[in-house]
Amino acid sequence: MNERTSAHLMQRALELAERGRGRTSPNPMVGAVIVKNGRIVGEGYHKRAGGDHAEIVALKSAGRKASGGTLYVTLEPCCHVGRTGPCVDAIVKAGITKVVFAMRDPDPRVDGKGAAALRKAGVVVEDRLLQSLAKQLNEAHVCFHTKHRPFVTLKLAQSLDGRIATRSGDSQWVSGKEARKFVHALRAESDGVLVGMGTVRIDNPALTVRLVRGKNPYRIVASNSLSFPRPCHLLEDNSDSRTIIASSRTAINRFVRSNRNGNLIFWEVGSSREHYIEPEKLAAQAWQFGLRSLLIEGGSHMATSFLRAGLVDRLILVTAPIVIGDGVSGIGDLKISKLAGALRFERHANFMCGTDQVFVGYLKDRR
Repeated sequence: MNERTSAHLMQRALELAERGRGRTSPNPMVGAVIVKNGRIVGEGYHKRAGGDHAEIVALKSAGRKASGGTLYVTLEPCCHVGRTGPCVDAIVKAGITKVVFAMRDPDPRVDGKGAAALRKAGVVVEDRLLQSLAKQLNEAHVCFHTKHRPFVTLKLAQSLDGRIATRSGDSQWVSGKEARKFVHALRAESDGVLVGMGTVRIDNPALTVRLVRGKNPYRIVASNSLSFPRPCHLLEDNSDSRTIIASSRTAINRFVRSNRNGNLIFWEVGSSREHYIEPEKLAAQAWQFGLRSLLIEGGSHMATSFLRAGLVDRLILVTAPIVIGDGVSGIGDLKISKLAGALRFERHANFMCGTDQVFVGYLKDRR
């Protein structure tokens, strides 16, 4: 099979994998296609964590036709026992003679072991076909296992003059309805959503998924004050037990003594000399908790601190066609004195979302 045809088949596998977006975490998104005698005889994708992996779905789709076929899969097949059995064993048993995968799995339980097991069983293995696209698809999975922290997206809704709120703090709503629906989709794709106490006091957000279909993320409040407004959605609308309070030991103990816990989760996170939660420690705690992706919806201080720490992987700016004037800037002092030190992007794109313009940029790695 020629290189062009192989790339087309892997592209199909990537398109299948995309269908699992927002539903597979903590597993990556994976798609698979089985080809025999130049024809597709089976295909599938990983639909949800705990369900069949893409390879198994494709093998079931192909049935006996899989024997002697070639499997195209977006990620190196697993060789360990998790919620399901090893895909490598099923591939060998089905009689697949060749496996082509897009990228090596950085999960230490796999990381080359799957390919080695296939070769040992006599299966021909080729890799790195459309690797860059596969890595972009599973950027959170790659970040989690290589940088030992979640993939961090910073989202800001701002006016044309870069304000996220008026001078009085009014910020509902800077963006339009279509943009808000887009943000809810981002929440549904994220394992956790992070805000600071300033956002909680001013906006009293629920941080749940409502305008689209999808699961609610973990809702994280990072603050040392823990002075919540009354009423407070994050504390009172917590039937799914997904609200997390990240603070110092002293503040958490004080809060627990004076409040009903309401199935809250507490993260003990140290603070800086300025008594702010340190982004590095918060990211490390999120990684230990198992969050693959983190969406920051906090205010200017949260945005600035994560940018200064070099912990933002993707910046999303939703710009509304309004001018506010004197107000709250979305990003504060980044300690950049010369343009040569400005934050820059590996790749970026713009698109319209209703009446608002959305900028999506991937920051160059500074760590």
